[in-house]
Amino acid sequence: MPIDPALAVGADLGELAFGWTPSDVLLYHLGLGAGADPVDERELRYTYEDDLRVIPTFATVAANLRTFEPPKLSFPGVDIDLAKVLHGKQEIELHRPIPVEGKAVARTRIVDVFDKGKAAVLVQETEVADAGGDPLWTARSSIFARGEGGFGGERGPSDRIAWPEREPDAVLETPTLPQQALLYRLCGDRNPLHADPAFARAAGFDRPILHGLCTYGVVAKSLIDAFLDGDPARVASFGTKFAGVVFPGERLRTRVWREDGRLLVTTTAPEREDAPVLSDTVLVPR
Repeated sequence: MPIDPALAVGADLGELAFGWTPSDVLLYHLGLGAGADPVDERELRYTYEDDLRVIPTFATVAANLRTFEPPKLSFPGVDIDLAKVLHGKQEIELHRPIPVEGKAVARTRIVDVFDKGKAAVLVQETEVADAGGDPLWTARSSIFARGEGGFGGERGPSDRIAWPEREPDAVLETPTLPQQALLYRLCGDRNPLHADPAFARAAGFDRPILHGLCTYGVVAKSLIDAFLDGDPARVASFGTKFAGVVFPGERLRTRVWREDGRLLVTTTAPEREDAPVLSDTVLVPR
């Protein structure tokens, strides 16, 4: 079914009431590889309920923790084959630190549909408030659908970052686990692209790939640990573009520039000649 932007843009995707517990937060953190050193006090902030802190990227899974079916992309004006879909961009704006336990309501709408020629990009925005109506976070995501462009829509704006002309202020090396995708999918994203070798091959990959949102969370944790004294509450916003895939077990190399009170970040896969993984990544501290 061709994409119809006249129907899609502005479509209200409804409300979703959800909740989470400390156990959900602990599972999410383990899915990011937290706790590699189980006696490190900083790691125990993520993996032990005493003094538990919530990595802000938990916002991307909090509403889907009880999801046990593969996701679907069927909205007003949009019906896309899941095998064609990749995550394009993700941004979260934290209105306050995420509590370790809570109930909330998410309201989602499609704010734009762009035509990239060989692909389509769908932009969603989700506003999340607690049970009392106070804002918790705003999430914006772009879904990249291969082969779904050419419907005559606008191409969309360019929002590339102007990078500092100097060497990075830090280079972080972060491992991923061979079973990382199998752990992370327990947080709600059951897309077989991340678990089923035959499905991954049919989608054009040699083997299952890591969830983009898992990479996003892994890098957020490494930045919090390296630049924010291991305090997730200091993150005001964190956004990225997904520039390439990660295979579970690969090492990530993250280059970081401090610029105008922000952290400007790129992440690559050094074992594949520094293949781009995350680009135009910005963390804004409080």
